[in-house]
This record gives sequence, C-alpha cells and structure tokens, in this order.
Amino acid sequence: MRLFGTDGVRGLANRDVTADLALGLGSAAAHVLGTSGDFAGHRPRAVVGRDPRASGEFLSAAVGAGLASSGVDVVNLGVLPTPALAHLVGAMDMDLGVMISASHNAMPDNGIKFFARGGFKLADHVEDQIEARLGQDWERPIGADVGRMRSDNGIAAQQYVEHLVASIGTTADVRPLEGLRIAVDAANGAASQVGPEALREAGADVVVINASPDGRNINEKAGSTHPEQLQAVVVAAEADFGVAFDGDADRCLAVDHGGVLVDGDQILGILARGLKDEGRLPSDTLVVTVMSNLGLLLAMREAGITTIQTGVGDRYVLEEMRAHGYGLGGEQSGHIILADHATTGDGVLTALHLAARVKASGRRLADLAADVPRLPQTLVNVKGVDKARAADDEGVRAAIESAETLLGETGRVLLRPSGTEPLVRVMVEAATQTQADGVADTLAAVVRDRLAL
Repeated sequence: MRLFGTDGVRGLANRDVTADLALGLGSAAAHVLGTSGDFAGHRPRAVVGRDPRASGEFLSAAVGAGLASSGVDVVNLGVLPTPALAHLVGAMDMDLGVMISASHNAMPDNGIKFFARGGFKLADHVEDQIEARLGQDWERPIGADVGRMRSDNGIAAQQYVEHLVASIGTTADVRPLEGLRIAVDAANGAASQVGPEALREAGADVVVINASPDGRNINEKAGSTHPEQLQAVVVAAEADFGVAFDGDADRCLAVDHGGVLVDGDQILGILARGLKDEGRLPSDTLVVTVMSNLGLLLAMREAGITTIQTGVGDRYVLEEMRAHGYGLGGEQSGHIILADHATTGDGVLTALHLAARVKASGRRLADLAADVPRLPQTLVNVKGVDKARAADDEGVRAAIESAETLLGETGRVLLRPSGTEPLVRVMVEAATQTQADGVADTLAAVVRDRLAL
C-alpha cells in the first residue's frame, strides 16, 4: 500500500506515524529534493509547523532533525494552520515546508505533509520518490554542512495574519468587517489564536468558542466536524453568522443567524457569484469535485458560471486551477481555495472573504445561501464487495443508466470505490429525499448482488 495518501502520510500517532518515520521522511525528502536539483546552488532552508495535538511535539522535532541531519536549515514555526505554513514557504522564500497535522481527525491520529517551494503540495511522483528513498544509505553532510535549527517565536504568525486581513482590503483606516458580529469555533486547533485575531483586525466583533487547545482536545465535539455547539452559540449570541474551522484550519463551514449550517458548496457558490459580479472570477469558472451537490451546479449554471469537476481531494482541484488559471475552487467539506491569496484550502481566509461578501451585499448569510440550494442527497456504503469491478460490471452499468434516466436533470448518481476499504459508495441526489433514498437503495442492492465477494 502507498504510504502517502491524498493529503500526506496519516495514521495513529506513535504506532503508524512514529518518530522514526518522521525522522526518515525528513531525511528522505531532503535527499530526493537535493538530488533532483531543487536545492541547487544554495544551502536549503525549510519551515516546520504543527497543529496543537500532543504528538505533534515529538513528530515536529523528529522531522526537523531528519531535515537538519541532511543539511537543511530548519525554522520551527510552532503551532500554525496548514495554510499558514503553505503561505509562509513562499513568503519566507523557503525551499520546503513540513506540516505535522491530522487535520479534522481525532486527537490520537497525526500526519506529515510536505510543501514544495512556492507553497504547493508535492506532486504524487515526488512523494513516491521520497517513499522509495526511506531507509536507504547515503552520504550525509558532516561538520559545518549539517543543518541548523531555530525557533521563529511567533513572528511568522503575525505575518500570516497581516496577509489575511490585507486580502479583503483592511488597512489602518479601513476595517471592512466593522458592524458584523461573528461567532468562531476554532476546534481547539491550529487557528485558535490567528483565526479570531484576523477577524478582529478586520473590524468584526468576534465571539469565540473552543480556542483553548491543551494537546488533547483538538476536534473534540468541536469545529467543522461537530458544528452543533456553534449553531447554538450563534443564536444565543445573536451573531450575524458563525464560522467553524477544523484542527489545522484548512476548512471552513458556516452557520447562518438562525443556526442553519452553510456547507462548502454553498460558500463556494456565494463567493463565485460575488467574484463574478465584480468581474474577478477568471473565465467565469468554478472548480469543484465530483462530490459537490447538484444544487450548486444548477445554481452556477443559472448565474452564468461554468463548473468544472475533478476527482475528490483539494490537491486535484488545485491542479485544475493552476493548469488553466482559474481563481476559485474547493470541496463540499469546506476546503476552499482562493488562488489570488493562497496555494491551498484556507479556513480563516475563507471566513474573511465570506464575511466581506455578506457585508458588501447588505444581505444576510441565510439569504445568500438560499441562492445555492442543496438537493436531497443519500450516501450508502456497500461493504464486502469487489470494488475493482464496479466500473466494468454490465449489471451495475445498466442500473446506473436506468437511475439516471429516471432522475433526468433533477438528480445525479455517483459510484465511487473506496480507496482503503472493500466497499463501494453509492451517492444519489434527487428532487426529494424520498426519491434519493429509493434510488440509492435500489442501486446499492444491485452493487451488493453483482459485486459480492
């Protein structure tokens, strides 16, 4: 099985993701990038950051040691969001960035992801080279050629906040979010400090929950995966709306003034309409994944905006955006990429731009979200089947064609084999929940019968 997944290496900390593995990955990355010419002609430099989970302390130390032992000078940024590290790789003119985080996963997990020069995630083939180089002997630097390690002491965090607030036109005299009251659920994660700080500097009145990380409480009944607490707080605090980040703050979901969840698809639709109205949406195009709700696609068509769909994963959204110069893309989960300001999904940046859109429009978030209705959706995981045959089985294909004919333009069918389990995901969207449930159950039965192991 490939070590790197769609978002780096991830697993149970100290069992799957160990200090030995972190040390080895740091060293292997330095070796691969060094021999490929990425570090040619200069002494390489890297930044290392982490989210607040306890295991990040020893893992960031280990990956930093692997880099330094391979001749890379390392700046330890401490606790920062993943998009902050990605931004700072470019802003600080670094050759490499390493983030220690398991994002929205529970505290016992952790992960390691790499960013190349400019702040972009490594290509799949480079990750494969790093994995192949793990544990191999090579001539390591000695003496003055070994890397040095130092701490940043919070300077980069302030630089990141300044970058965020400037992206919506904040200056000493202009505070574009003044008059808005925004509730923030920081998930006891990496944006516990910088998220509320950025919104306040932009002028918002901020109510904060779950911003006291202790190394153990990250994502615990909090943040974008558990928005229930935020929904209650928005209503109780009479906030204009609320935003929820995940553990490493590369996601953002929202809650309107009535406590109703506004998902990533709706946020994308709101931002796309705003950018198009301002003439700032390149090619009038939005990039999403195949999992985006059909309601978003229909709303964008009505607004004169083209949607392009990619495979699941924000890295594939970004690849499409970079290849064609598109400016906005993302996922239903709240990974939203604003290419003019970020090289990856950025939850705090998304919150700022969503707030700026609410303020500029003079409308409530609930009204803006109503322009991007969500069609009823049903997802069924069919377990114990041969997922490799899902795309080729004639009976499954015939059932899909029949379902698509039944649904017409008011619905959609998607079958996706799991990347890690022997199961197939059946997703159906329809005009009503009853119809979505019925079509999904029928398709799931066909998959179960035709692909049984």
